[in-house]
Amino acid sequence: MILLKGGNIIPINGKPFVGDILMADGKIKKISENITEPNAEVIDVSGKYVLPGFIDAHSHIGVFEEGVGEFYYQDGNEYSDPVTPHVRAIDAFYPGDAAINRALSGGVTTVMVVPGSANPIGGQGVILKFKSNIVDEMIIKQPAGLKMAFGENPKRVYGSKGKMPTTRLGVAGIIREYFTKAKDYMRRRELDPKTPIDFSLEVGAMVLRKEIPARCHAHRADDIVTAIRIAEEFDFDLVIEHATEAYKIADYIKSKNIPLVLGPLFGFRTKLELTNMTYEAIKKINEKEILAALMCDHPVIHLEHANIQAATALRYGAKEEDLLKMLTINPAKILNIDDRVGTIEEGKDADIVVWNTHPFDFRAKAEKVFIEGQLVFEE
Repeated sequence: MILLKGGNIIPINGKPFVGDILMADGKIKKISENITEPNAEVIDVSGKYVLPGFIDAHSHIGVFEEGVGEFYYQDGNEYSDPVTPHVRAIDAFYPGDAAINRALSGGVTTVMVVPGSANPIGGQGVILKFKSNIVDEMIIKQPAGLKMAFGENPKRVYGSKGKMPTTRLGVAGIIREYFTKAKDYMRRRELDPKTPIDFSLEVGAMVLRKEIPARCHAHRADDIVTAIRIAEEFDFDLVIEHATEAYKIADYIKSKNIPLVLGPLFGFRTKLELTNMTYEAIKKINEKEILAALMCDHPVIHLEHANIQAATALRYGAKEEDLLKMLTINPAKILNIDDRVGTIEEGKDADIVVWNTHPFDFRAKAEKVFIEGQLVFEE
């Protein structure tokens, strides 16, 4: 049992206040301006800022690990075939990735790890907490989504091999073909349960039954619209990843009620799809009240700098309150884990970060990080 005393608490779902947090049995037991608990270990956090752990809803940490070198030597993309729904990020995740401890130093406690964007149908993502060196002990949900990719990446990867897809036509065609096969497979299994299990099509069936969403990599506005069109054709849930040009069609996205995981929106425009990247996108999306989270796309921006990326958006008109939600409760809602994480509330997991100052201050450091009430990082 741990009692944090006298911190500047930013609960996300309410107004900041100076007070105490009691953690026990992995949960937040009590929040109040003054708690007395004689059996608790008391930690004085006076003058510190206390927030829920940050959540990144789209990351490649542990599958594109530090120190490995060239992208093609990494384990995050199965480049051999454009349709690989049966591969799982969990099977390539390396808990010893040096970036994980640094992510904790940036206040990040929960991530959705997904395969890369080489394939139109790329594989299964997993939601993890950085609380163990055994990946199976880190899992919140597996599988948590099917990674798909539209646009230049699959075109580039397979165009260089002279095989389909070499165009956006081909990318969409491959995805439609896969879900058509998955629908047929579901019908055959329903008519005859003895129909042999196909691991690849089972994943598509999970998407079609809305057990997991499609997590669709799409930068350009036209690719975002294509992803939505296909999702409506086959009636499955989706989340748009990156969504660089979503601000151009924000009203359309709002009308479709599609959540976004934006980013990384700060840095060099490294490819054609990023030509129209703008720092004002976050402000524009939030003004439309679209459910949106902010990703680092680690290792594109290192996960330890999630707070700095968000803080940079302040310069371009985004609101502090909105940005804090994009790092906490919004990704929790998108990942459907907001009953456990994303805010400081009684009954939720005790994933708490103690900062030396406000996390949007460039000098901010996470001094203590707790996951489910256990101290996992100390500065």
